[in-house]
Amino acid sequence: MVEAWYMDESQEDQRAPHRLRPNRPVSLEQLRRLGVAYRKLDADNYETDPCLKEIRRTENYSWMDIITIHKDKLPNYEEKIKTFYEEHLHLDDEIRYILDGSGYFDVRDKDDKWIRISMEKGDMITLPAGIYHRFTLDENNYVKAMRLFVGEPVWTAYNRPADDFPARKQYMKFLAEEA
Repeated sequence: MVEAWYMDESQEDQRAPHRLRPNRPVSLEQLRRLGVAYRKLDADNYETDPCLKEIRRTENYSWMDIITIHKDKLPNYEEKIKTFYEEHLHLDDEIRYILDGSGYFDVRDKDDKWIRISMEKGDMITLPAGIYHRFTLDENNYVKAMRLFVGEPVWTAYNRPADDFPARKQYMKFLAEEA
């Protein structure tokens, strides 16, 4: 089961857990109210998994690839890690399925506080278009993830501030309705 918590303010190693003391856990219901969807799947059988096939069909995830984030596997590794960790949003949903390894997705709550979501093998997350977020590896320094898209992939990340984009405005409207 996925674990999430509010982060401390430390600027030290981004790969550390950064839990508040005392810890302030965040439930799946709290994530859902932010528009974040979570599923647990069978990563050992992702190539033939009927659940993944059904998710791709119903959500219209027609495009996918697999990325391995490790210093020996990803060209320009250090630069990419820094880029992934810059606070940004996308104009489309971001769907990631962890096939091996682990890492963190950080998302902003409605009060602009960071929530850290620990992702490991078998976890699938969908971040809604317009949510400010970032990604980093954890202290294991390795993740293999499937990236899914509706239609052709759009890789553009818009660093904060990006509040004037329609996707951000629509997301803020969603948050207001959830309140």
